[in-house]
Parts: sequence; C-alpha cells; structure tokens
Amino acid sequence: MKILMVASEATPYAKTGGLADVIGALPAALASRGEQVAVIMPLYREAAGRLQSAERVYADMPIPIGTHVRTVNIWGIVDRGVQFFFVDDPPLYDRAALYTEAGVDYPDNPLRFAVLCRAALGAVRSLFRPHVIQYHDWQGSLVAPLIRRRFAADPTFYGIKLLFTIHNLGYQGIFPRTVLSDVGLGADLFHPDAMEFHNEINFLKGGIVFADAINTVSRGYAREIQTPELGFGLEGLLQRRSDVLCGIVNGVDYLEWSPENDRYIAAPYSREDLSGKAECKRDLLRTFRLPEERANLPLIGMVSRFVSQKGFDLVAEITPELVKKDVSIVGIGTGEPQYEEMFQSLSRGHPEKVSIRIGYDNEIAHKIEAGSDIFLMPSRYEPCGLNQIYSLRYGTVPVVRATGGLDDTIDEETGFKFTEYSGTALLDAVGAALETYADRARWMAMMRTGMEKDFSWGASAAEYIALYRRLAA
Repeated sequence: MKILMVASEATPYAKTGGLADVIGALPAALASRGEQVAVIMPLYREAAGRLQSAERVYADMPIPIGTHVRTVNIWGIVDRGVQFFFVDDPPLYDRAALYTEAGVDYPDNPLRFAVLCRAALGAVRSLFRPHVIQYHDWQGSLVAPLIRRRFAADPTFYGIKLLFTIHNLGYQGIFPRTVLSDVGLGADLFHPDAMEFHNEINFLKGGIVFADAINTVSRGYAREIQTPELGFGLEGLLQRRSDVLCGIVNGVDYLEWSPENDRYIAAPYSREDLSGKAECKRDLLRTFRLPEERANLPLIGMVSRFVSQKGFDLVAEITPELVKKDVSIVGIGTGEPQYEEMFQSLSRGHPEKVSIRIGYDNEIAHKIEAGSDIFLMPSRYEPCGLNQIYSLRYGTVPVVRATGGLDDTIDEETGFKFTEYSGTALLDAVGAALETYADRARWMAMMRTGMEKDFSWGASAAEYIALYRRLAA
C-alpha cells in the first residue's frame, strides 16, 4: 500500500517532542514491511543543514491561499526506504524555532501549516498518489476539510482514505474565525458540525470531523479523550466518532535507544551483564557535577518539558520532602518559567544532590536514561510517552502516573504507578520505589523484567498496516 504522512516534524530533521520520534521511526518500520511510504513536512532551518543530498523534485509549486498564490519548492530525499518531501518556503519556515519563539507562538502559524497541507495535496497530484493519507495533530489537520470540502469534486482525491492520528489533544490549533478565509476555506465550515468551536476555528476539530478513521498513540489515551477530564471540549465529538477511533501504542527505535549499542553512554551493558550501568551512573554524576561518592545512593532522573501537563506542579509540591531523602536528582528540559526557576533554585540550594539543566541535549538524555536508577514521569495526562519505554530498556525503573500510555506500558513488575493526581500520591510512589531499591535482589529483578519488554515498532507497524488495509477495503 501507499501511505502519505503529513506531519510538522520528524527526526532527525526537526524535533520538539514525541511526534518527531514517531515520524522518524514508523514510516521506516512500514517500509521495511513492504509498504510504500512518503512523508511531507516543512523545510525548517533546523532541517536544511541535514539535506545536502536532497534533490528539488518540484519547482515553483503554486499554493493558492486566500486571495493570494504562494510558490514553494519541494525537495526530496530517500531515508531508510521512505520518501521524504520538504516544503521550502523560507519566509514561513526559515526561523529559529518550529512553532514558538521566546515562549510565544508565531502569529502566522495558521498560514504556515495551511501551506504545508496545501503542498501535501500538490504532492498527491504530482508526486505521490497514496491509498491513505495519514495526517498528524492540528498542524496536518487541514488536509481533511480541504479534500472533503474544497476539493470534493476533484477526481484526484477520489478513493483516498483519511486517517487522523492524534498525538496530543491538548494542542488543537484554535484561531479567530477570520482565519478560515485567510487559508482559503469557505464560511460553510464555520458550523458546530464542522470547524466552529466556541465562536472560533479549531483546526484539530476539522481533522476529526472529516476523517475516515482516527487513532491515538495508546489504547488508554483513546479512552481518556472521550471523557470531560481529558477531552478538552471535544469529548462529545469523539464519543460520536468512537466507532472509528482506536489506540495504537507508539513503538521505540531500539537501534537508537538500547544500552548494548548506545554511542552516547560511558559503558555498554545488557540484561545479562549489568556491570556497565554502574559506570554509566558514575559518568552521569560527573556530567551533572554531583559527588561521585553518591553513586551508592538512588539516583532519580528526568527528561521532559517542564510544564504542568507533565506533572511538575506535583514535583514542586513534593520537592521539600524529596530533598530530605538520601537521593540524588538530575534532569534536563525546558518549559514554563516557574518550573525552570524552581529547579534552578533547587540546584542552588542543594548543589550536592540536585542538578538540573535547562535546555535539551540528546546525548545527555541518553546518559540520564542509562545512569539513573529511577525515572520520574508523573504526568497529568500522557498520550503515549516514550521515555518510560526507553527507561525499561535501560534498566531504569519508572515511577509514573497511571494515565494514557504510561498506564498501558508500565505494570507492577516493571515500575511504580499512582492514580490520584496529588503530591501525596506521587511521594508515596517514590517512597515505594526507594524502599524497593534497598532490596537489591528485588530491584535487580524489576530491572531485568523491564529490560525484557519489547516495545519495538514491529508490533505497532503491524497494527497500522491492518488499519490501512481495513480503510482501503
């Protein structure tokens, strides 16, 4: 089958989060199983430096937007059997970041991702005609209303099925109603049964309404987004579309994330021979400038966006008690200013046991996974989560909240879960982990059980292929 994916980021070309990891790995897993897969995404400044061997496959593609026509170039490269197309429009994409700068969304984001979606339709017309278009999150959502309304009579798109993959329902692309005409869509879409949402326009809602099928990145999250707590105002619509809604848990790339062959860590190790993990722990303490004599104490690691969704309001609640314990804490991430300041203050106040870096560094993220004893993910909600899966492979025991993909992937044999969203529940779960850590035989058994788990893309890719075939049939 031929599948075209429309996405706003993909590793190794541009990344802000888990979406990039999925688009960097799932298409390759599908291609290895004989599917023909193409991906179309913007040519960001971050991506341009990685495309020396790319070829221009379409020059001056016209993109009608509102009352104007933009022209873009399309560059192509084949990576691991996948055809990647990059939409080259420097005024829109040649910027310091992907979506925001200095914590503020780019005001022309509706235009930027409308151009991506229109370019995707141009690619269907001229470069790659798929059986299924799989579009991801709100940035790819305009594909559906464009095809179903704007080009409903165009035979180019007859028979093409539309699959919408929701990675995080919390980000919906909500804009003033005037945006409809700005991106070349009709006023008929400003309707409760189309894209209208509390007197504004909701891109993601359009993606849901006009999809042939919808999936999220875990079974648990597919259930949760149909509830008022995590539906973000779209739970009623998702309940009505529940007959075409399913969850497929994300896989991970064990060629990139595995302690046997990780190029970033101090020493390799495996389930059969864990000796290298101790050296990774000492290296992690050195990297974060914590005393190496603390290597005999439990080390808690974090790699995350420092935002409330990730549970850092709970972390802030428990840190006065947590730093009283015989533990070391390291972490890396960026996010909301109050949490960045909280961690910086904590590091200054307890320099012998806490060290947090603001920013993101892939090498250090690998070192944290390999060198930590415990990985903390107390998310308010988590569509799938990848770091807890990486942690299992590295023998780093996760402490997670029982939500979404965290609940799907962690059990009592591999980690510690808490259900109530409260600091008390989180502190109890951390306490249970520290108590178990003191029982070395039991702890080593948990490590090895986690390292046995297989969340590679093989099973997930097979589920996607089955879904594509059901749609095409």
